[in-house]
Amino acid sequence: MNVRELGDGPVLLLLHAFPCDGRMWDPQMRATAEAGWRVLVPDLPGFGTSPLLAAAPDLDVVADALLAELDDRDVERAVVGGVSMGGYLAMALIRRRPSLVAGLVLGGTKASADSEEARANRERLAQRVLESPEQTRAILEEAVLPGLLGDTSRQRRPEVVERVRGWVGAADAASVAWYQRAMAGRPDSIADIADADVPTLVLWGEEDALSSRAEQDRMVAAPSDARLAAVAGAGHLVNVEAADLATSALLAFLETVKGPRHA
Repeated sequence: MNVRELGDGPVLLLLHAFPCDGRMWDPQMRATAEAGWRVLVPDLPGFGTSPLLAAAPDLDVVADALLAELDDRDVERAVVGGVSMGGYLAMALIRRRPSLVAGLVLGGTKASADSEEARANRERLAQRVLESPEQTRAILEEAVLPGLLGDTSRQRRPEVVERVRGWVGAADAASVAWYQRAMAGRPDSIADIADADVPTLVLWGEEDALSSRAEQDRMVAAPSDARLAAVAGAGHLVNVEAADLATSALLAFLETVKGPRHA
């Protein structure tokens, strides 16, 4: 797995959304490293320069691969942040190794499992790209891209739209299908968040059409120390669409998190 690393100090692990890659965290990576954090940003298996795992679709398998990477870097504690699917993986890390997570940043995500309808929609998308792999880009631009961005970005931020379109267009059929099936099988994770009870930032774009405000409130209510940062003019990829506001919220949160250290 390709993992970029920048800075020194307490560890911050940032996990990207589907079907993007680690570049979506570039503004926050630089800013948090400058603020004294050792920042790790992987291309999750199957995206960017990281090969897809040879295993049945399961987010816990990806979590285990991440844990192996952290072990190689002698990381015992970290603040873990994820947007969308990256948030699902942050919750999977809590299930697999709760002692790792010193704090959580959950952006544009939700702790609930998929409904039957959502699982069926994921399976249809998986089958479509596998049946017509040469059409993967067109299929994703039709079925996935619109939900990733808010109205403000679509209307006023053409450079953001093109950046995200490039990430979507780089995804291959096998990875798309694998992760759709992996996400469909994830469990409800609200009890995992509550049991971990670590400082938590819920970062949410007010134009997010995929993760509702009710889902954010549910996550905020789970730990004893959680806060919501609602960002106007941003949708699902809140840290990309409103990078400056999201970075400010992240830095303010990290200042309050005490104790994570790398070995």
